Amino acid sequence: MSGEKQVVHLVSRSSLLAVMLASDTNTSTAMAFKLMFSVALLLSLWSTAGCDFFVEGVLQLECHDRYFMIAVDLAATGEVPRFEAVDGTGTYAITEDYAAKCGYSISILSLLGLVELRASYFSCHTEKGAGFSFRFNLITTYEGVDAYYALNKTCSPHLLWSPREVTCEVNYMEVSVRSELPCQSGSSDDSSTLGPLYSSSTEVWQVTFQNPYQQLPPMNLSQARQEGYIFNLVHDRIVFRTPYGQPESYRTEVTGVPVEVVHATVFSRQSWVVVMVDLIAACSMDKGSYDSGYMIWDTPEALYPSLGTTQISFGLNGNLVEEAAVVQKGFIMERYNSTVQIGIPYDAEGGYRKSFVSDGLSEFYIFNLYLKQTSVDERHEETVLWFHRTLVTPLLSSPLFTEDQTDVNDGTFSIYLGKVPRDVELTSVQLTGQEFAVPFSDSIAYTLTEVRHSNKSHSYTLKVPLHDPIVVQEFSKEKAAMLHKLDINYTLIVKPGDEPYYHTFSVTALMAVSPPSFDVVCKESGIDFKLAYRSFDYLWDFMIGSDRLTPALAANYGYTMSNDSQNLLLSVPLFTHGYKYKDIGLKGFLGTFTILVRDRETAGILTSTIKTCLFNTTEFIMCSTNGWMTVVVDLSAVLPSGEMPTRFHLLNSLCVPKAVDGTRVLFSFPLHSCGSTVKLAKENVTYQNKIYFDTSENAVEGMTVQCTYPLASLHRLFSSHKFESDKEGVGSIIPFVETTKVVPAKITTVAPQRTRSPSLHLPPSYPTARYIKVYRVHNRPGQFSKESQADRPATHLQQDSAAPLLPASLHAHTFSSHLSWRRSPRLPNESCGALLHGPYSALREEDL
Repeated sequence: MSGEKQVVHLVSRSSLLAVMLASDTNTSTAMAFKLMFSVALLLSLWSTAGCDFFVEGVLQLECHDRYFMIAVDLAATGEVPRFEAVDGTGTYAITEDYAAKCGYSISILSLLGLVELRASYFSCHTEKGAGFSFRFNLITTYEGVDAYYALNKTCSPHLLWSPREVTCEVNYMEVSVRSELPCQSGSSDDSSTLGPLYSSSTEVWQVTFQNPYQQLPPMNLSQARQEGYIFNLVHDRIVFRTPYGQPESYRTEVTGVPVEVVHATVFSRQSWVVVMVDLIAACSMDKGSYDSGYMIWDTPEALYPSLGTTQISFGLNGNLVEEAAVVQKGFIMERYNSTVQIGIPYDAEGGYRKSFVSDGLSEFYIFNLYLKQTSVDERHEETVLWFHRTLVTPLLSSPLFTEDQTDVNDGTFSIYLGKVPRDVELTSVQLTGQEFAVPFSDSIAYTLTEVRHSNKSHSYTLKVPLHDPIVVQEFSKEKAAMLHKLDINYTLIVKPGDEPYYHTFSVTALMAVSPPSFDVVCKESGIDFKLAYRSFDYLWDFMIGSDRLTPALAANYGYTMSNDSQNLLLSVPLFTHGYKYKDIGLKGFLGTFTILVRDRETAGILTSTIKTCLFNTTEFIMCSTNGWMTVVVDLSAVLPSGEMPTRFHLLNSLCVPKAVDGTRVLFSFPLHSCGSTVKLAKENVTYQNKIYFDTSENAVEGMTVQCTYPLASLHRLFSSHKFESDKEGVGSIIPFVETTKVVPAKITTVAPQRTRSPSLHLPPSYPTARYIKVYRVHNRPGQFSKESQADRPATHLQQDSAAPLLPASLHAHTFSSHLSWRRSPRLPNESCGALLHGPYSALREEDL
C-alpha cells in the first residue's frame, strides 16, 4: 500500500462554532501577535477552553458569503495534517507561500485540536460552473503511511457581488472588480494572462505598481506571477491577489491607523488606444489594543472613496451582526476622526480565553473578528471590504479571589476560593504542611465543595474544624484569647498540561477562652466527673482544696482517675477526701464535692464545679477532720428475735442517739467524748466507742464504731491542742456480744482550766524525768498502719515496761513525725488523757 493513495470520505458529525486562530506560518511578520512570545508558543498553550471540539472526522464544511471553510479534528488527522488542492490539471500541495498566493488560509492549532482551511471563491483551483466547486485532499501520516481524505463541496453564494470587493485575509489581500472588457474568461500561460483584446501580437497586457515613494517599472503578467501576484478573470470579474509585505506594496497611515496598500494598474495598448484597469487593495493593519476590558480594533472610515459614512456589520467567527444590534451583544462601535473603532468585551460570546502561569496566574483572550465595510462613491458604485482579523489581548493578570468566611460560632474555618478559570483545576490542598488530594477522602474531617458558575468559572469552599489538630492553636496574651491559625496552599493545574500554580492563604480566628466545666453524674457509690478536653485547657490547673489534681494525688485519696488526650474522667467514692456533708439523717444525707479551676500562670481561682448529691444508705460512718464521728447503724442484725430495744446509748450512757427509726439509730459526737477509748498503733490512732441497746436479756449486744486516723495528719493536735486532721478518718462498724452487761461509769466532763501554756515551754533546768519508749512516726501522708489490733493491742495508751515512763501530758507529742526520742519534764499523771481525750474541746451538754 506504500505509495498508493487512500481516498476516504469523512462525514461531518457535528457543527462547529467557527473558531479561527491564524498561525504565524500563514502570515507575514507584520501580522504577528501582539504578545511578546511567538505564535508557536501561543498555540502550544492554547486549549479548547471548554468547547466541544473533540469529535471524530471532519467537523464542518461550510459555505460562507465570500469563502469556503473546512474544519477538521486533529484527533483524527494527527499532529501534522496536509492539504492538497485538486482540479482538472492535477493536485497541488498547499504550502505557506502557495496558500498566500492562491487564496488559501490554513491554521493548525495543535492543542486546540483543530485545523482550519479557508478558501476564497476566487482561489487558484476553484472550478467555476454554476457554482464554485472545491476539491481538496487531506493527507495524514500514521506509522509512516500517508492516508488521503477527499473533502469536496460546491458553493453557490446568494449574496450578489458588488462592483468592487476587497478581502483582507490574515495572509493575503484580494480585490475583484466587475469587468466589462470583451475578454474571454479564463487564463493563459503566456504574457497575455487576461487575453488580448485584438489579434495583434504587439498588444500585450502589462501591470505597473503605483508607489508614492518610488517609480516602479512595468512588468508583464507572467513576471508578476513569478513575484507572487495573481491576476485572473473569473465569472466576468478581474481578480488581483497579493500576499502581505510584497516589495511593490507600501505602508502608510490613514487617520492614524496603519494601512498596507498595493496599487496595481493593468493596461494594454492598441495603436493609439490604451485600456487600463485600476486595482487597489488597501487593508487596515491595526493589531488591536486592550483597554478597560475591551479589545479595540481600528480601521479608517475612508479607505475607499465614499459619499458618506460607511455601513458596518461585524461579529466573531464568521458571524455578522448588523450595526443596530451590536450594542445588544455588548460590542462597541464608534466613529471619530474618520476612524471606525470596534470594541469587543473580553467576555464576549464567541471569544476564547487561555490561562497561563507567568509570575502568577494570567490569561489572554483571542477573538476572530469578521467585519464587512461598505462604501458608495460618487458614481454610486459600491465597494465592499471583508476583514478577517485575529485579535489577541496581552497577558492579563487573573488573580484568584479568596475570602475568609469563618464564623467562630460555627466552630469551623470556612474559606472561599473563587474566580477559578474553567481551564484551571484544583488538584490538592495543603493544610499546615500536610497535603490532601482532591477530592477529599471521606475519612477526614474536612470538606471541599465545588460550585460551577454560569460564566464558566468555578469556585471551592473549604471547611476545617477550628479545634482540629491540624489547626495551630496558641494563647495570645495580648488579645487574652486563643488564636487559631490555618495555613493553606492550593495546588492548581492549567489544562491541558501539568503546569502547576500555587495559591497560598492564611486564616486566623480569635476565640475567647473560658475556664472548663465538668459534666457531673451522681451515683450510689459517689460522684463521677467528666471533662471533654479543649485545645487550650492546658491553661488551667484543677484543684481539690489546696492540692493540685494529679494521678498521684488521686491514687493517694482513693479516687479513680483516667486522663487521655480527649477526656479527663474522675470518679470520687463516697467518704473520701474532699466531701462536705450536711442534712445528715436516717433517710440519707447530702454530699458535696468541689473541683476548683486555677489559672496556671497567676494561681488565681477562676471558677469551680460544685456538685451536691443525695445519698441514701442503710448504714454509714463519717470520721470528720475536725474530730467528730457521725454514724447511722441498723441494729436489727444483732437484736434478739422479737425484741425491740427500749433505749440506745454509747459507752457514756448519757450519749443517746440524735434520731431513732425502729432499729436504725443516728449518733453524732466528738471523738474524745462519750467514753471513747483511744488506741495508739505505730502509725495510726483509733478512737473507739460502742452503741448499746437495752433489752430484757442479760447478754448485751451492739455495735462497735471506730475512726482511725494517721498520726502524721494530727500534728495540730500536739502543737495547738486542737483536733484537726489533714485527712478524714477511716470508719468501721463492728457487731459485738458481751455476756455480762457492763454498766459504764458515769462520766462527768468538766471544762478544763488552763494553768499553763499549752506549748509547754519549760526552762532547761526543769528536773530530769523518766522516759518511755515511743515508736518513730514517719511522715508518710495517707498511709495507715497495716497492723491489726491483734498484732498491736492497745487500750488507751500502753506503756513499754522496758522504757522510762513519759509524763502522760506529753504522750501526744510523741505522735509527731519528726520525733523519735525526746527528753521532757515530768508532769502529773492525771494529764495523760488531756490531749487524746481533748481537754480543750470537752463534750458540752448542747453537744448531746
